Amino acid sequence: MNPKVIGITGGIGSGKSLIARIFSTLGIPVYEADDRAKELIRKDPLLKSQLLELLGPEAYLPSGEYNRAWVASQIFDKPELLQQVNERVHPRVRKDGEEWAQKHAPFPYLLYEAAIMKAAGEGNNFEKVIVVEAPLELRIQRVKQRDHRTEQAIRSIMDRQATEEERQHIANYTIWNDEKTSVIEQVLKLDEELRK
Repeated sequence: MNPKVIGITGGIGSGKSLIARIFSTLGIPVYEADDRAKELIRKDPLLKSQLLELLGPEAYLPSGEYNRAWVASQIFDKPELLQQVNERVHPRVRKDGEEWAQKHAPFPYLLYEAAIMKAAGEGNNFEKVIVVEAPLELRIQRVKQRDHRTEQAIRSIMDRQATEEERQHIANYTIWNDEKTSVIEQVLKLDEELRK
């Protein structure tokens, strides 16, 4: 039985996690790839050994916790090192997501939430992709309030993420989270379509 997996993505501050939570209140299981990646980095023995081999013993604290701040400082100006980390983490998360999807196969559809995503069928098992969009200034305000980051830090993150045009290129559906359009109505309408 092949589960129907729908990808959901959006730039920082777009509200993709909020939208995913609304779907989950409708009984739709949600796989949060970024949270699972953090969990796997902390607990998966094979992934841990690969990261230790790549980054050295400083990658993990004596307690066994991932040394996120140190790793971030190491890969900040080294895109090739970041790519090598991603080449180890992403396949493990993808496999974990596939195992999760098989366990939840009886549901009408599943949501796979991730910050980085390709179009449906492009090296993934998504049937469709939902993109959550919001105006740039609103996104910046949300992240400032949520994470207490500076605008410069937020814009730096945004510069490294996909652009709105790139996200729209992979979107089968778009949910506008602009605080003017009802997200509940958009989600209910989309949920009804995806259950068919």
